[in-house]
Amino acid sequence: MILSIRNQIPGTVVSVTSGEVMATVKVRLDGGQEITAAITLEAVKELGLAAGSSVRTLIKSTEVALATGAVRGLSIRNRIPGTVTEVTTGGAMAGVKVTVAGGELTSAITKEAVTDLGLAAGSSVVALIKSTEIALASV
Repeated sequence: MILSIRNQIPGTVVSVTSGEVMATVKVRLDGGQEITAAITLEAVKELGLAAGSSVRTLIKSTEVALATGAVRGLSIRNRIPGTVTEVTTGGAMAGVKVTVAGGELTSAITKEAVTDLGLAAGSSVVALIKSTEIALASV
């Protein structure tokens, strides 16, 4: 299956914490970072997810926010450090490619945000991704 989601990073499930309807799945990405995905309990069962399962994390570029430094007082748990490799701007929006350990992320943000943050190739950033915006695919 070919997907339009640009951000697809492989990893291994570390743990699954089940609730009534939803579960949090902690994944260690191939680059060593740990991220958490919040998915339905039904999806956990259908995918057969358990510690040790190989997965691919899927994240839409519009769900990747960028910060230029440490962020405090924010509920977003998934914070992945990286380096900007490319910035492509259009009339209103921009695509920012960020190299992270073990892969690459693309962020779709406003052109104004790129300017305000001073983003350019070589800029250090932290990718911020809500756990509810991460999908998982079994491998």
